Amino acid sequence: MKIDLHMHSNISNDGEFSPKELVEMCSSAEINVMALADHNSVRGVKEAAEHGKEKNIKVIPAVELDCTHGEYNLHILGYNIDVENKIFEKIEKDILEQELNAAEKRMDFAEKAGFIFDREKVKALSPDGTVTGEMIGEVVLADKRNDENVLLKPYRNGGCRSDNPYVNFYWDWFSKGKPAYVDIKYMPLKEAVSIIKNSGGKAVFAHPCNNIGMNEKVFAEIINEGVEGVEAYSSYHSPEAVEFFKNLAEKYNIFVTCGSDFHGKTKPAIKLGKILCDNREEEIFNSLTK
Repeated sequence: MKIDLHMHSNISNDGEFSPKELVEMCSSAEINVMALADHNSVRGVKEAAEHGKEKNIKVIPAVELDCTHGEYNLHILGYNIDVENKIFEKIEKDILEQELNAAEKRMDFAEKAGFIFDREKVKALSPDGTVTGEMIGEVVLADKRNDENVLLKPYRNGGCRSDNPYVNFYWDWFSKGKPAYVDIKYMPLKEAVSIIKNSGGKAVFAHPCNNIGMNEKVFAEIINEGVEGVEAYSSYHSPEAVEFFKNLAEKYNIFVTCGSDFHGKTKPAIKLGKILCDNREEEIFNSLTK
């Protein structure tokens, strides 16, 4: 069994490929169990599942919900959910409305930070009118007027943030607490967990080191809200972080999962099916499907 339980299609505003294309790519990578977990949306799951059958790939229905816990913005994965539950349509609509309202504000902040770019080129990258930090980063880095901007040196070839330049630009400038952050009202963690469980699914803490670092106190608080698993095996985790979260999973009696968080061009260093999980594929699969 070869698995990748965290990837995004172009239904996520930062994804590149369609659900069908992702299935084709998983087939080429010899992945036989995948989960499409778009941001706050389940619209691509049926398409992925249909083409998965053609390619003999098991597609686990999934979603990645944005939520908050105290000062932290978190991503909670829901696996084996009922994608017919209308709550997911409501969530997607609410987030989309907020994102549309945030689009111009994000570009305003980016200009105030000293970046030069054509707003229409940014908007051209967006199929639904939303504007992400990744889109702004892509246009800013391609604009010759920014060639001498020292703030962009880390994202250019050879720079310390050049492995995934667009998403790193987002994390450094547009994430919570950064200069170009625009507040989006996400649901509380407890509500996200409840929605997943009421949809027949299991709640898993995605790439925890990205959100809370190796903070056991906060981790314990999150697990106490009903989270049942942790994505210990992640593209963002160092070997030390993998061991840290594996040990916490055992300590708090929760299961572990494995996912790349593949997006395409916004995270070019991340490849499908490249996250190893200590030969625990069947154990992980059974944890999600039993």
